[in-house]
Amino acid sequence: MRTIFGAAIVAAFVATPCFAQFTPPASPAYCPWPAWKLPPALPGQPIVYTDPHGVQYTKAQMDSVYDQVCWQQDPPDTGARSNQLRAQFIERYGPPERYSYGPTSNEGLDLYRSLGGGLHAPTMIYLHGGAWRGGSASGSGSMAENFVAAGANLVALDFINVIQSGGSLLAMAEQVRAGVAWVYQNAAKLRINPNALYVSGFSSGGHLCGVAITTDWAARGLPGDFIKGAVCASGMYDLYPVSLSARNLYVNFGLDNTIEKLSPIRHMEFIRFPVVLSHGTKETPEFQRQTKDFAAALQAAGKDVKLIVAQGYNHFEHNETFANPYGPLGRASLELMGLQPGAALIWGQRPK
Repeated sequence: MRTIFGAAIVAAFVATPCFAQFTPPASPAYCPWPAWKLPPALPGQPIVYTDPHGVQYTKAQMDSVYDQVCWQQDPPDTGARSNQLRAQFIERYGPPERYSYGPTSNEGLDLYRSLGGGLHAPTMIYLHGGAWRGGSASGSGSMAENFVAAGANLVALDFINVIQSGGSLLAMAEQVRAGVAWVYQNAAKLRINPNALYVSGFSSGGHLCGVAITTDWAARGLPGDFIKGAVCASGMYDLYPVSLSARNLYVNFGLDNTIEKLSPIRHMEFIRFPVVLSHGTKETPEFQRQTKDFAAALQAAGKDVKLIVAQGYNHFEHNETFANPYGPLGRASLELMGLQPGAALIWGQRPK
């Protein structure tokens, strides 16, 4: 059955003339059923996926559970909140330092420097989300104050998106790996501690975070344990069910064994450090299930893993908690790095 689906995916990719320009219809037409509920399984509709727990989905249901827009019970204006927090940070502390880690305009990063940790400060590398087709490093500035005020550096990575890459997640993954490796290899240039690097990500960035932590770094000439910990939030860790959703209209899951190569749950042997996984209780059933199953698989494999279930958060609100030292993701990030909220301010550092 998987072979048949794989062939169908490749065929759909080749046959879609406007592949790179695909944009899903806007709600409510895109979500004709009530928000935050599955569309009904109508008589005669085939089951295209049965999850590891026996839950069955039709094609319309798979489209639903891999589209967070249809699961916003009360759509929050998270974009406006994020922009405001970033603007306030820059007003108080100044803009981030900008560096290039590769030759293209996509290959850059923003460095928000710790207020009080100096050369010994830990560094969190954050991978933005955006359904693999949107988002940017600049949008991560809203969470910067939480990290720098606690004594950590925040590196927000830019990288090619899947539309720009012609549907290739492999190209995205390689740029993310290159960016993470560059931070380690250029720690002296950045004036950061190469022995205290952490990685995090949210949504499609959570998936890419999973890819980064399951990379065979030793085969790439780097220490296998140079990453010291990770916070992967609301990500996808097995791409096979995702490939059965409408995301296959703009992602070429059939390209060069993408599903096998970029499903973190299939490469757990390379994880050698603590991992935090989290999802919100108002996210789609599949995003919740994927997170829980990855956590269970890591635990069964003897890995150091912690699962955080964020009560009452939908997908977009969950990401905002990176900016809150007492929110699920902000607290988990600081604890992972051994930091306390606002510690740098306590040490006497103040905004300009």
